[in-house]
Amino acid sequence: MIEKCIADWHDYIIHKKPGGLEDLIADECVFLSPVVFTPQHGKDITLAYLRAAGGTLGGQAKGDDGKPADNAGKFKYTKEVLAGHHAVLEFETEMNGKYVNGVDIITCNDEGKITEFRVMIRPLQAVQAVHAAMGAMLEKMKQAG
Repeated sequence: MIEKCIADWHDYIIHKKPGGLEDLIADECVFLSPVVFTPQHGKDITLAYLRAAGGTLGGQAKGDDGKPADNAGKFKYTKEVLAGHHAVLEFETEMNGKYVNGVDIITCNDEGKITEFRVMIRPLQAVQAVHAAMGAMLEKMKQAG
């Protein structure tokens, strides 16, 4: 089951097809952030965090000048381990000139929808950079929405 879920996740990451992310996330999904103490429950909050992460870690966000972020295109998955209903995807990117290394730990249900999405990041400078960028992106999304 996890193989199809992760194939769909990669397809979403690469092609950004409309509705692709919504189709992947279960209503009862729990998101665990590297910078927020409590688990975040529900599809809507999970979608918000994943979109914000895509705009910061993935370098898809554009600045006020309309130009792509300085880390545009630098996000990449480097390893993956799949077993049963679980996946661990290691990633690398760069933010503000700092190396970011992390893992997405994903659990899916029998329907292939993501029920838990956990993100872990290292080193400390990367956690601090992600914390600042995610906070700014979530605030920007809140004001736009």
